[in-house]
Amino acid sequence: MSGQRIGEGGGTEFMRVAGVLLERIGDGTYPLGSGLPTQRELASEFQVSRDTVQRALRELANDGWIMSRQGSGSRVSRVVEPRRAPSRVPGGAKPGWAATLGPIIGQAFEQPEVTLDVYTLTSESLDTHIRVQEERIRAGDIAPQRITVRMLLPSEELAVPYPRTKGDPTDPRLRDRLHGLTRRHSASVRRVLRALEVEELVPSVELEIRHVELTPTFKLYLLNGTDALQALYTPVERLIELDDGSETLAVDVLGLGASLMHYVKDEEAGSTGSAFVTNSQAWFESVWNLLAV
Repeated sequence: MSGQRIGEGGGTEFMRVAGVLLERIGDGTYPLGSGLPTQRELASEFQVSRDTVQRALRELANDGWIMSRQGSGSRVSRVVEPRRAPSRVPGGAKPGWAATLGPIIGQAFEQPEVTLDVYTLTSESLDTHIRVQEERIRAGDIAPQRITVRMLLPSEELAVPYPRTKGDPTDPRLRDRLHGLTRRHSASVRRVLRALEVEELVPSVELEIRHVELTPTFKLYLLNGTDALQALYTPVERLIELDDGSETLAVDVLGLGASLMHYVKDEEAGSTGSAFVTNSQAWFESVWNLLAV
């Protein structure tokens, strides 16, 4: 990658912008009902084009996080409550705090050795947050020595029930769009992690992706053997913009920015948080070793 980030021509910069804006919504920088900076200001801050900012805002609007009106800008229409979990929640005290993914991944990447096991419908959210950590590494803010990522994705041969066109489940366009998104973001994660190793910013990096014939009804992140985040996929109706610029009403599930339940493994082996992390890791290992290819 020669130190370069995939640019706007690669179609991924808007996800970086959307991811950072979503983190700010999650941590209260942009409270419910507040206005976002203008498109011009965002384009200047992120060093991207207005078109990229507009695409990022459209993604957030499609997922219901903001409302945009011509002439009045964009305002936050939904937040995570509580906005973010405490930095460390004892597993047996208050298990299952609502959290957004970014701050927890950020904490995980501050450790010398990072392990991340992911089970998800696509790799879209992971790609966004890995890029945020890449920027922190390049800036010298963090310096992990080893990064190990394993990702479980549904097989492309699997007929997943979402996303699908409302009223026409045989329409192949959303299925093809799903597969295209997954391939692009998975390839992006691979390129980013590979570049960190090649450029000797991280001494050791491992990434393995396997596919399984299971329809994800939830997404799961397991971090450093101590934290687990899980979110159920909730079907919603929403407009999805296709590659040709047209829109279709779809049954879909929200991905980027979904509120997750946060569990922490503590010293009490029988605590709820510890049990959830341990059982989730055992489930992941079983699927990884016995069902995935």
